[in-house]
Amino acid sequence: MKVGFISLGCAKNQVNCEQMIWQTYEAGHEVALGAEDCDAVVVNTCGFLQEARDEAMGEIERLVELKKAGQLQSIIVSGCMAQWKREELEDLCPEVDAFVGVGGYEDIGQVLEQIEKGEKAALFGDIDAPVPEVDRVVCTSDYWAWLRIAEGCDNRCAYCVIPFIRGKFRSRPEEKILEEARNLAEAGMKELIVVAQDITRYGLDLYGRRTLADLLPKLCAIEGIEWVRLHYLYPDEITDELIDVIANEPKIVKYIDLPIQHISTNVLKSMHRRGTGEEIRALFHKLRARIPGLVLRTSLIAGFPGETDEDFEALCEFLLEEKIERAGVFPYSPEPGSAAADYPDQVDEDVKRRRVELITDIQMRIVDEFCESLVGKTLTVLCEGYDDETELFFGRSEYDSPGIDGIVHFEGEEGGVRPGDFYRVKITNTYDGELIGVIDNEEE
Repeated sequence: MKVGFISLGCAKNQVNCEQMIWQTYEAGHEVALGAEDCDAVVVNTCGFLQEARDEAMGEIERLVELKKAGQLQSIIVSGCMAQWKREELEDLCPEVDAFVGVGGYEDIGQVLEQIEKGEKAALFGDIDAPVPEVDRVVCTSDYWAWLRIAEGCDNRCAYCVIPFIRGKFRSRPEEKILEEARNLAEAGMKELIVVAQDITRYGLDLYGRRTLADLLPKLCAIEGIEWVRLHYLYPDEITDELIDVIANEPKIVKYIDLPIQHISTNVLKSMHRRGTGEEIRALFHKLRARIPGLVLRTSLIAGFPGETDEDFEALCEFLLEEKIERAGVFPYSPEPGSAAADYPDQVDEDVKRRRVELITDIQMRIVDEFCESLVGKTLTVLCEGYDDETELFFGRSEYDSPGIDGIVHFEGEEGGVRPGDFYRVKITNTYDGELIGVIDNEEE
């Protein structure tokens, strides 16, 4: 049977999809990315926000039409939306043949066996069980890969249902993480992006203390790995020891993804976030002082229930003062099952939309200023390919995480530049939040 895979949502979801692809190979099936010419298709869904659920429903409905047209035999829906909305999906899409929850990825072979027999299947497992150690087929790139170090979350933010979908926080054993990292390096990966819902909590459940600062130097010691990038650190969990490791390890790129969601203490308290706006400001100042050249990425929510004009103005002022180089801005989405969905003081949709537009405008100006500040400087760039349209090579600097940040376009001699290699690129110009440069052959 030829099985196609469509992966939606976050990095953790992508890792789960890559694990299912491995298991599908092991079960003796042919694998493809996408739905074309496939007998069965697995759509691995995100259920975190309404926008993501709408995207997933669009994919499922497209597959249903293919099945009705006789171009597809079976549809499998997996991931967060399958876990969270299974009954609703069964009613809306009776054509779906199987559901696989977030605790069932490692047994996808069993599901495929059932649907080959014409049986309906449902596999969910225990969302609080230890993280299964399953091999994977990396599909993101030949040069970088996500490295998931934990699963689930214990933070219980008022706007979020992740703990109910993915379970409590569970760290993977350090030896398993290092084994996977070594395998990725042997496969040619140059950059590892360390992810979890909250990587700063890593180790607390297994070792009785937070051990990210112990893990990172061991990852950096692996031959072949050149960059280690950190995603999703919780502000009040960042210790002085961790800051020192980030500052002193050359392989750890000076880029931290630190979602703060807001700066108003009143809003943060209502969100069930730990810490105050002043503590966030103090942390940002400490990080910039102790990690030279640091670039910060964050996530912000506008229009959270009870957010006043004064709260919103404080957020805008904070952005203008702090000049965070990278930020994702989202309108508050009332997720059924979350605490905030039942808050009485919901913000009008038009007000939310306008606030997002205002913050986005501010952030675009900040990004433009940051890009302009890099003109004349030489950056290390991981080449990812060649663009026939622009006739330029392209890649990412240490300031750019894949899929969410900018790209560096650069000139290079044809045949002399190879994707997957690092180059020193002198930045000569900027365009629409991205950088343009030329390879700098001068000695450092």
